Amino acid sequence: MLRSLYDWTLSLAAHPRAMWALAIVAFIEASVFPIPPDVLMIAMIVAIPTRAFRIAAVATVASVLGGLLGYAIGALAFEQIGQPILASLGKEDAVLAFNDRFNSFDFWPVLIAGLTPFPYKVITIMSGWTGLPLGTFIITSIIARAGRFFLVAWLLNRYGAPIRDFIERRLGLMTILFVVLLAGGFYAVRFL
Repeated sequence: MLRSLYDWTLSLAAHPRAMWALAIVAFIEASVFPIPPDVLMIAMIVAIPTRAFRIAAVATVASVLGGLLGYAIGALAFEQIGQPILASLGKEDAVLAFNDRFNSFDFWPVLIAGLTPFPYKVITIMSGWTGLPLGTFIITSIIARAGRFFLVAWLLNRYGAPIRDFIERRLGLMTILFVVLLAGGFYAVRFL
């Protein structure tokens, strides 16, 4: 089923209203949909590289707005909606255990989930459920999602279709390494 959703999402890139499709996919991915908008973004940018940054901007705005929906689900309807979503992703037990410590990490969970392949929807729902300050959530979501989507747009705009395979297979690992280095830098500046 996941493969058919992936193929369907990819097929939207050729649609005349692909930007709207991207906005919808980015919006719902931030709270319920299992396929990241990168799939559609990559296909759209490879097809029309001159629109790379406009495509990234649409994905960023829609994803942050969708993140607010995820936040609202966590804050207002966790038991009815949030918990079943997390259970369907196989994250329910981990999320329940992580709940007590979540806000002590401040903006880091949102930043890491927004930049990496970790399901962003898990963090949007958790942020609302645990009461992470809304301002912190919004600012961090903008930074994280823009960083991720504009990096993909820049790579595809600069290197074209040959970089597509690298992005689809290794961007998550590279982003995780970047986040680890970034966190290490913050730690070194703060405590050393």
